[in-house]
Amino acid sequence: MDKFVVNIIHRPEMVPEYAEKVTGHGKTEDIGRKALLTESLDIFKTQQRLAHENGLKTTIQMTYASLFNEEAVALAKADHEKYGDEIALSLLGLPCKEFREKYKTKDFCIWMFSMEDKKSIVDDIFAKFHDIFGFYPESTGSYYLDADLTNYIKEAYPSVKCAVATCWEEGPKAYHTCNNSWYTLFDGGPWAPWIPSKQNTHAPAANEAEDSGIVAIPHLSRDLIACYDGNGSNFGTHPQNVLRGMIYDSQTWEYPYMYNLIDQYRSLEKYNNGYAYNMMFVGPAWMNKMGRWEAPYELLEKSYSDGCAYYGKLKKEGKLIDMTMSEFADYYRQKKSYTEPECALWRDILYGSDKQLFWYCDPYMRACVNMDQGGAIVDLRPYAAKLEWPVGIGTKHVQDASYPFLIQEKYRAGYFTHYAGEGTIRSAKLSYQGEEVDLCLCRTKAHFSQEGKTRILTLDPVEIEFYDLTVKLQTRIYFEEGSSEIKMERTILEMSNPEAKVELNEYMVACYGTTEYPEDMTGITLKCEGAQEKSISYEYKCREEQLAGADAVSAVIPAIETKVSMAPSNKEAVGYVKEGYAFSPMFTLGYTKTISDKEVFATWLKLEKAN
Repeated sequence: MDKFVVNIIHRPEMVPEYAEKVTGHGKTEDIGRKALLTESLDIFKTQQRLAHENGLKTTIQMTYASLFNEEAVALAKADHEKYGDEIALSLLGLPCKEFREKYKTKDFCIWMFSMEDKKSIVDDIFAKFHDIFGFYPESTGSYYLDADLTNYIKEAYPSVKCAVATCWEEGPKAYHTCNNSWYTLFDGGPWAPWIPSKQNTHAPAANEAEDSGIVAIPHLSRDLIACYDGNGSNFGTHPQNVLRGMIYDSQTWEYPYMYNLIDQYRSLEKYNNGYAYNMMFVGPAWMNKMGRWEAPYELLEKSYSDGCAYYGKLKKEGKLIDMTMSEFADYYRQKKSYTEPECALWRDILYGSDKQLFWYCDPYMRACVNMDQGGAIVDLRPYAAKLEWPVGIGTKHVQDASYPFLIQEKYRAGYFTHYAGEGTIRSAKLSYQGEEVDLCLCRTKAHFSQEGKTRILTLDPVEIEFYDLTVKLQTRIYFEEGSSEIKMERTILEMSNPEAKVELNEYMVACYGTTEYPEDMTGITLKCEGAQEKSISYEYKCREEQLAGADAVSAVIPAIETKVSMAPSNKEAVGYVKEGYAFSPMFTLGYTKTISDKEVFATWLKLEKAN
């Protein structure tokens, strides 16, 4: 078993986000205010000291503003010499007098600039860095790096091998909890390190030809249930996230959740061939002397000190290895292959429920399976399309960098809808003598196993009770590495009447988008594929087609260059497709089959690029 790997990243952000408004309260804005710069540097020194006291090395991501500060530069050089800290370069922390005077803007998100400005800013910062340190950095990062920018950085500055490249599920949920004012929209990416493709940062490279040349790490390691269900900014291994979520004892200032979250990340080695990773990426604004998130400075400082102490304890016990970002990039490339997936069987450690989610990510998809809904797929991103999605001023997506979904229960209702129509989900229904039960209503638990290159989720059997029949059914879900397919297998273990027959309806309700708001579904083609092919060109007319013995049922979605299909294990099944309507702008693919006691029926969901 490998040791648990941690990256601890600090940035001397001379003009931290939010902080000018706090230190300069009641005064005219002045991002060069001496009190602001001094406090910022003091906090950076504190963070560095706490890491070093616990035997941990850091990656120091110099911001543009810090490159103009002689003390910040001297501190970075000294800690590099003494502790082996890596001196890297952040594309966060752009705002300073020099930047605003040159670029005449208050924009600070590198991915939102025009491509021309992105290149100019990167060249300015990298040149300034080289002038000061005499070398180019091996690591960089931002909240998000779009593919075009990453490709440019790698081409112009080939020394760069690692980058902070996205913030997991930092989309509409985070936007809404920031009073609709935090325009960082990039849902749909990996939650753990990956090699981004040249076409799209969120979609991992499938081979060397697609490799952007860097190893990407997430901006934060987040709780894969609490963050998905709610605002991610409250649930991460960044200690001040835990305080912002108010997940601590206000009397004792203790926060067991923080340690449980780190430990759950440690446990992911069980699903990833012995490999587990965590990161802590902290700017000085989080430890403002005025206090933050209703917490005084003393608690902010204590939480960070305790976080470093826990990592230090694990290191002393031989359970953790601290790496700089560039060291980690080398380790990751030696450890992981392109097609090897990232898996996480995640349980609730915050709310006291028994909820379990399984997350799967590889170059062809990102999928989430919800055991509270009988093993339904509740989030699906078609990475197989490697969708090119330029971001920033001058593109169709100035702010929205999210990778589009086919299924997303939070933005498209999932199984539970309040009135009419359907939400996006991949599940199954059982029918018997006029009664129908959806497996979404059958809570269960999952067990992970691996056979060769196939990851298997075996769900505990569920009992479905009809008026005069009880059916015991078990689900297994197979993710075969490199296949771009998910196999769902249903087995009837027993029936109270062994002679009975029930109808199984395997279905997928889907659409596409990146937010809660519907997209134009015109142009989608639904097909029952086989000898007598039947198709529907989407026009919101609520039409249906079916075909006995269909080879596959499929949908081609030109807007996201994706084809999604389902195929059965048995030709006796009837394939069908359904078109939605304006109030329920979805489409449905499915198979129905009459099944008996002890019978097994499987379907394969496949994702492909549609040219």
